[in-house]
Amino acid sequence: MPSAFTFQSRRNAPRPAGWETLFAALLSDSLDSLGIAHQVLSSRIRPLDDTLLMCGRARTGIYLETAYLSPDENPYELEIALVDDLTENDVVVLATGGSPRIAPWGGLLSTASKARGAAGCVTDGLIRDTAEIRRLGLPVYHRGIAPLDSKGRGAIREVDVPVFCDDVRIEPGDLIFGDADGVVVVPAKVEAQVLEIAFTKLKAEGHSMRELRAGSYLRDVYAKYGVL
Repeated sequence: MPSAFTFQSRRNAPRPAGWETLFAALLSDSLDSLGIAHQVLSSRIRPLDDTLLMCGRARTGIYLETAYLSPDENPYELEIALVDDLTENDVVVLATGGSPRIAPWGGLLSTASKARGAAGCVTDGLIRDTAEIRRLGLPVYHRGIAPLDSKGRGAIREVDVPVFCDDVRIEPGDLIFGDADGVVVVPAKVEAQVLEIAFTKLKAEGHSMRELRAGSYLRDVYAKYGVL
């Protein structure tokens, strides 16, 4: 499998301890506090099942549109290689440039990815076989749904390289987190800082929530804890 980007150092990196307590807005705020303000995929990218949490390491692929398929070409070659190479907690990130013609993700890829222990999929393209994906319980984020096959419409040209997915730059190994609010990308180089900020803020928000439930005024709670 071609790889133009060194990903090995992030292979099999565990998800952060306590990741289940995180949420997308918290991570977005934590990135903002470091002046990193463009790491959230747009509201066009929605979860197929908004009850699921997704957290894992990016494995990337770039799709290009095509209007022609050579008779001797296997358009799924890199797609298959990427999925078969997935390991526990990988998140497949498929960048299509927002193409309305490419549905790169469906039931068979979801089944194979789930069997490999993958944590989910994010694409700025379309998906299909949604009933099967929901049955599997695999978190999948998408730009739209259509019964299209990618064959003859698009194909992966590179894998495990930096990509722009929905205009957000994602590198292999970046931390990808998704919930009902959307998808946040935490660059590997600032992950430790972002998580430290996030867990500190989470503790403060817990204190704020308890005092607000007890009837305290928002202005007083904000003055005390500085979170909103």
